[in-house]
Amino acid sequence: MLQKAEKQVTNSIVDVREKQATEKTQNELVLIEAALYVAGRPLDINELCSVLKTRSKNKAVKLAKNLKQEYDHRNTALEILELKDERYVLQLKSDFTQHVRKLVNRPLLSMGPLKTLSYIAFRQPLSQKRVIDVRGHHAYGHVKLLKEMGLLVSERSGRSSLLQTTDYFADYFALSHDTVMMKRELKRVFEDLEKQENSPAKNG
Repeated sequence: MLQKAEKQVTNSIVDVREKQATEKTQNELVLIEAALYVAGRPLDINELCSVLKTRSKNKAVKLAKNLKQEYDHRNTALEILELKDERYVLQLKSDFTQHVRKLVNRPLLSMGPLKTLSYIAFRQPLSQKRVIDVRGHHAYGHVKLLKEMGLLVSERSGRSSLLQTTDYFADYFALSHDTVMMKRELKRVFEDLEKQENSPAKNG
């Protein structure tokens, strides 16, 4: 009788601990989801660790992958992409972009940064000095913004920096990751964006 009672107590303790562990995991998944939503850009593992208040990168990676799998099985307009260098981003699926773009109050990028981005994307990798020479000193601000948004990365090369687009840039604009194919697709993309920026409907 005593052994049976002890077994029941042990089972109850195990059940409680399993429930607590499940709730903790779910709360951590929600934290990652909230972080990706608020950031609006790719987050790396260090940033996710900071949100989770953990030093374990393996734990952050496991949780991020689990959340991505959850989104893969959801029938929603949103998706989580795993990018290079263990970065994750929550974004609208490209299939829906054209249907809801008109509801955006203002474009993601004004024409200045957009033209700078276009110039770099067509000629990448490209020195920042060359970009400034062609686009003017205001392009310093454009490059800073584009890097903050995760669309550009830079690498030191002598006294200047080499600029090139990121995987997130390709994913965001639904472009090929192959540079040759990307450049073929870019002209159409940027022409469409420029038409939308200059459309009379913007002033309506």
